[in-house]
Amino acid sequence: MVRMVKDHLYRKSVALVLSMQVNLQRILMIWVLVAAFACGLRLAFPATPYAETPWVSGAGLLPYLLVVALPVATLMLGLKLFPMGQVHAQPTFRLAKVGRWQKVDCLRAREMSQFGLYGVMASLLLGIILNVPVRTLEFLSSVPALGSFAPSWFVSLYSILLADVVILSSLYMFAFAMALRLVPLFPRFLVMVWGIDLLAQLGIAHMVSSIDEVPRAVDMALLDLLSGNVKKVLISAALWMPYLLLSERVNVTFRHRVSA
Repeated sequence: MVRMVKDHLYRKSVALVLSMQVNLQRILMIWVLVAAFACGLRLAFPATPYAETPWVSGAGLLPYLLVVALPVATLMLGLKLFPMGQVHAQPTFRLAKVGRWQKVDCLRAREMSQFGLYGVMASLLLGIILNVPVRTLEFLSSVPALGSFAPSWFVSLYSILLADVVILSSLYMFAFAMALRLVPLFPRFLVMVWGIDLLAQLGIAHMVSSIDEVPRAVDMALLDLLSGNVKKVLISAALWMPYLLLSERVNVTFRHRVSA
C-alpha cells in the first residue's frame, strides 16, 4: 500500500515537472495576463489622483511594467544562459560537505534513477515559481499606486517595496531557470537568494524606520508584512536546507555524487 502511494506521488511529480517544462511559455503568458490585469486594477485606485492619464505616465505605468515583465525576462535570460541538455561543470570548491559521498562522472549520474527533478524536488520547484505571484499579489494588495501628488514619505516607501518585489521575484525566477537546466550551482544560488531575501526584509525595516512622517497605521501594517516575509523565508530555509544537503536526488542531479 505504501509502495503504491509512493509510486502514485512519484508519477504525479513527473507529470508536474514535465508540464512545467512543456507548457512554460503558456504559463508565462497566463502570468503576464493575470498580473497585468491585477496591476491595471491597482492603477485604477491610486493613493492620490493622477495629473494625467496613468497609462502615459512613467510614474504610473513603469513600476508595474517592471513588476510584470522583469521576472519573466530574468527567467528567459536564465534559460538562454543555460541551454537545455548542456552538461555544466561542477564547482571546484564544495560547500555542501555534510555526509559521506562518492563522486561519479556526469554520464553515470544521468543514467541513475535518482537523477532528475522528480519526487520531492518537484515540490521545491513549484514552491520557487509560486513565490513570484504570491509576492506580487502581496505587493499589489498592500501598496497603492502613487498617483501624482503622493507625499515624499510614501514615494520613498513605495520605491523600497517596489525594488524588493521586482528584484527578489527576478532572483527566484533565475533560480527556477537554473533548476530546470540542472545547473550545479542551483542549490547554493537558492540559499543565497534566501539570504538576500532575509536581509532585504530586515534592511527595509531599517530604512523605513528612518523615513520621517510615516503614519503609525502604515508603519504597523508594513511591520506585519515584513514579519510575514521573514517567517516565510525562515520556514522555507528550515524545510529545504536539509533536503538540499542530504537528498540523494539533489546530490546525484546537481553534485554528481552518491552516498558512500
